[in-house]
Amino acid sequence: MTDAAETGPSGVDADGAGATERPPLAPDEVAALAERVADNVEEVIVGKRTAVEHVLIAVLARGHLLVEDVPGVGKTTLAKSVSRSIGGSFKRVQFTPDLLPADVTGVNVFNQRTDEFEFQPGPVFANVVLGDEINRAPPKTQSALLEAMEEGQVTTDGETRSLPDPFCVIATQNDVEPGQTYDLPVAEIDRFTKKIRLGYPSTEEEAEIIGRMAGDHPVDAVDPVASIEEVRRARATVAGVDATESVREYVARLAAYTRRNARLGVSPRGSLALLRTAQARAALDGRGYVIPDDVQAEAPTVFAHRVRADSGTDGATVVEDALDRTSVE
Repeated sequence: MTDAAETGPSGVDADGAGATERPPLAPDEVAALAERVADNVEEVIVGKRTAVEHVLIAVLARGHLLVEDVPGVGKTTLAKSVSRSIGGSFKRVQFTPDLLPADVTGVNVFNQRTDEFEFQPGPVFANVVLGDEINRAPPKTQSALLEAMEEGQVTTDGETRSLPDPFCVIATQNDVEPGQTYDLPVAEIDRFTKKIRLGYPSTEEEAEIIGRMAGDHPVDAVDPVASIEEVRRARATVAGVDATESVREYVARLAAYTRRNARLGVSPRGSLALLRTAQARAALDGRGYVIPDDVQAEAPTVFAHRVRADSGTDGATVVEDALDRTSVE
């Protein structure tokens, strides 16, 4: 099942292909853009500023986000309001046991009028794709996202098609009914840059949510406060944020600690994800360089879900120990 909003043509950015590339934003402009988007999203989402920042960091770091939580805490609303705030296309896929890979990526359909096969793009062709309850589908269907998330493209019947730029998957994982779900493959878990939980709102926040939702859904009134071009320029800025050799070595030492102290530690892909999110964190603070505090702020949501710890502990504990015991040089 899919749900689309403001979608552009397959493989084409929402604001059109072939636009003239403009130079990256300055770091303080990236910070201002993120502030505008976060403020705009908070017109809909109550009390989730940190979660909004995680989404923005994932987008700016050219990554993807996994949200593990119970139903009804605003995961879909968060994804949709962010995509609307940046003027991007949004599509939602409800993962179910009978969902097929082609239902996600698209399929070639024979057109009897033209006597040719035509590609019908799947919901993965959007700037922000929400994979709702991704662990309800079997691994074969889950794996349909592997190429898309890693390479920004989809290959069907030997033909490769590029996905929109930017492209970000926000997937939700149901942790309430383990007997009716499938574990995500390690290869797919590793492709999610960050993993977070939204959690229940406070009593005051829930009362505010009820008041806002009593009439029309506020997400329908969200207007863009940034453009897709600005997001691309901001991503270029983040990619150029300076990370010194000492910072890169610190990231590598943190990853090495997890490998020594868990059954499965952080992969080099995870190390790269941490560096990229630290760059994004620096840009959100208006800086053009990474400091260890950026790495430490991002490590729990970037590393923990990649770690398979020994019995009696978990990935979050291993990462916490790594931060405590790994020196900053």
